[in-house]
Amino acid sequence: MKRENIRNFSIIAHVDHGKSTLADRLLQQTHTVSDREMQEQLLDGMELERERGVTIKASAVRMNYLAQNGEQFIINLIDTPGHVDFTYEVSRALQACEGAVLVVDASQGIEAQTLSNIYLALEQDLEIIPVVNKIDLPAAQPDDVSKEMEDLLGIAAEDVLRISAKSGLGIEKVLERVIQDVPPPGGDENAPLRALVFDSHYDSYKGVIAYVRVVDGSFKKQDLLHLMATRTTFEPIEIGVFSPNMKPIDTLSAGEVGYIATGLKTIRECRVGDTITAAQQKADAPLPGYAQVKPMVFAGVYPTDNDDYDDLRDAMEKLQLNDASLTYEPETSQALNFGFRVGFLGLFHMEIVQERLEREYDLDILATAPSVEYQIIKRDGTMLTIDSPAHLPDESVVEEIREPWMKIQIYSPQDFIGPIMDLCIKKRGEYITTEYLDATRVILHYQIPLSELIVDFYDRLKSVSRGYASLDYQFEEYRAGDLIKLDLLVNNEPVDALALIVHRDDAYHKGQKLVSKLKDLIPQQMFPVPIQAATGKRVISRANVKALRKDVLAKCYGGDITRKKKLLEKQKKGKKRMKMIGQVEVPQEAFMALLSLGDED
Repeated sequence: MKRENIRNFSIIAHVDHGKSTLADRLLQQTHTVSDREMQEQLLDGMELERERGVTIKASAVRMNYLAQNGEQFIINLIDTPGHVDFTYEVSRALQACEGAVLVVDASQGIEAQTLSNIYLALEQDLEIIPVVNKIDLPAAQPDDVSKEMEDLLGIAAEDVLRISAKSGLGIEKVLERVIQDVPPPGGDENAPLRALVFDSHYDSYKGVIAYVRVVDGSFKKQDLLHLMATRTTFEPIEIGVFSPNMKPIDTLSAGEVGYIATGLKTIRECRVGDTITAAQQKADAPLPGYAQVKPMVFAGVYPTDNDDYDDLRDAMEKLQLNDASLTYEPETSQALNFGFRVGFLGLFHMEIVQERLEREYDLDILATAPSVEYQIIKRDGTMLTIDSPAHLPDESVVEEIREPWMKIQIYSPQDFIGPIMDLCIKKRGEYITTEYLDATRVILHYQIPLSELIVDFYDRLKSVSRGYASLDYQFEEYRAGDLIKLDLLVNNEPVDALALIVHRDDAYHKGQKLVSKLKDLIPQQMFPVPIQAATGKRVISRANVKALRKDVLAKCYGGDITRKKKLLEKQKKGKKRMKMIGQVEVPQEAFMALLSLGDED
């Protein structure tokens, strides 16, 4: 087909604004999927995606559409993840398009991720088609939301499409607008091959399957190809398009979207954002925008039963094949034995990986409290990067500790400004500015340490705003802070998996809270167990788990008091000996206590 009759577009929206439902209706409208094969959230193949209503993995589909002017078009829809943790994948998917359909819920209006994705789309210079969805809801305010979009994008409110993706109302108009407004793909078919890898997944028979958008040139199945960033050369096993299942074809040329079954056995060799070119006639320069995905949050993942360690390692390998942003390395802990230090894009990503390990691989796992990557400047001027408090060197050799700070935007009705500001101040946030979107909605801009953001900030933000506020965040910089290591000692032994890096002002408060929680969680022994929170050599909080006592005086009825004293003295000596050799087991709940150390009032 001629390049003038190809359209590549993406759907961008905040979580739960109806992106996947709109994709379903477009597939039905273009008869890409028969009514018999149709099911809700068709492009969200993972069970977890259907359950949570969130797209986790990007997907692509080719639709054939007969326009009202009688011409036949090929429309490629590249579906994107909706959560802030997957921003890099969204930016790559948008680079493969010429246009974006912006979906906004008629009852909720513009939210954090909507705006973040608009900026990503504008950076790529995409044609934006604004759409107000769910207009058939009782709480819908399509006029107000259209006005919001007019103020934001400068598009007249009457040009904003109004649809209901659930009932199929106005879907034809969306397709017609895509044909009219989205420009056909550019590129030169005679130039050396350049194709952008915007996503990938692993197939046990065909190896890594790269999702590509061909920018320049064309290639056939038998051509030898080369990945420019990883410098890997391969011969494709199969090339084809998604419709929506994989359908092999002979040639992919400039402007088209499809897949290449590379036969490569690790996803590391074929990364998202890389450029594929011909091995014989290489392109001069790769396509812009390739970056290595950098994990922001780290946690220890351990099997609850040590015999499952090998199963966990196999599961992590298989999971990494389908999720290139996941990084892991083996680590050991005194308390939890063998496990892995795993890097995640954010807390939502961590939650998803945990659930997938438990569901898909039937593993019983324990994750320690999430931590972030700190930069340690030593007194001799060397810099060290650590992602676990257990690796922090002695404070005598540390000059300063730098922690990552994030720039956050909170979108909220103005009634909740007070409680949200209060929450940000408690979390060491620094106020920047307030923007008014309209008479009732505001954007609060703050800078906040990532370590404060990852534990329970989002949950508490939803609580104080009754669920109305939404959050978006980007990495700002590493900043030096007055940070110290908070150690937890159980029976005078430090438990490395319970160590935290905290701000000096919060150390006493957090230490006291953690000691109080552990006192209730650690089971009683035959001897008293001291639980202490310490910073360096200084103990800042202590509590004792009382000993279980056997009633040695039960058999003493009547008789002289000296007999009772003799028995108690004998018990005391036995307890002392037991305490010297006593080992205390720390239960799993103790590690979860770190996650709920919020500033509850």
